[in-house]
Amino acid sequence: MKTTLSLSRPGLPRLAIGLAAVLLAASYAGLAASTTQAQSDDADGSLRTLSVSGVGRVMAVPDVADIDLGVVEQSKEAAEASQKAAASMDAVVQALLGLGIDEKDIQTTNISLNARYDWTSEPAKLVGWEASNSVRVTVRDIDMVGNVVDTTVEAGANQVSGVSFRVEDPAAAQEIARASAVDDARAKADQLAAAAGVEIVGVVGISESGGDTPQPVYLARQEMAFAADAGAATPVLAGEVELSVVVYIQYEIA
Repeated sequence: MKTTLSLSRPGLPRLAIGLAAVLLAASYAGLAASTTQAQSDDADGSLRTLSVSGVGRVMAVPDVADIDLGVVEQSKEAAEASQKAAASMDAVVQALLGLGIDEKDIQTTNISLNARYDWTSEPAKLVGWEASNSVRVTVRDIDMVGNVVDTTVEAGANQVSGVSFRVEDPAAAQEIARASAVDDARAKADQLAAAAGVEIVGVVGISESGGDTPQPVYLARQEMAFAADAGAATPVLAGEVELSVVVYIQYEIA
């Protein structure tokens, strides 16, 4: 059944006006609530922040050196190559112990055995085997580094891949670097805040990364062989190492 409302019926205009008034009031109430919520969100919103990084560097005199030493031996038989490398490394280790190096400061880093081929023939022909054995030696007396290299080369080491220097206990130097990094970060933040026309009002968070950076000194095998033949001591200069700290700071701005 279909019902039709006639606008000419008594009281209908007043009803329509009343409904319109109610809807309009509800609309204003919703708008007011929405405005209040937006203002509340703005007042309680996330902080305005400025994030920067700072770097602190300190130069320090190293007191520890790490030396990578090795032996490489070749033979037509795999077992013989391996045995020759083992014997040569044993002689190197005994030489290190004879210099007063503690056994705990000698660590094996690599043992390998590889086939050697003549690639000029077709197919490639197996011509022998190559065995290698490497150790890392920690020298706690910097003045001994050159002597350690010379003595181990004389004992049979034919691989010296590098010497790296470090500070065994970097805590004091890192403390200075850390303070310098924070000062560096604040200087950057002040500059950025001034340029942007804002003010730093606090610190929201700080994180840190970094550490000492060893400086390697590479010694070529030919140079060591020449020094050994000539009876000259290998000169090793420790210089200084750089210890660095990086901080990331988030400042609150207003």
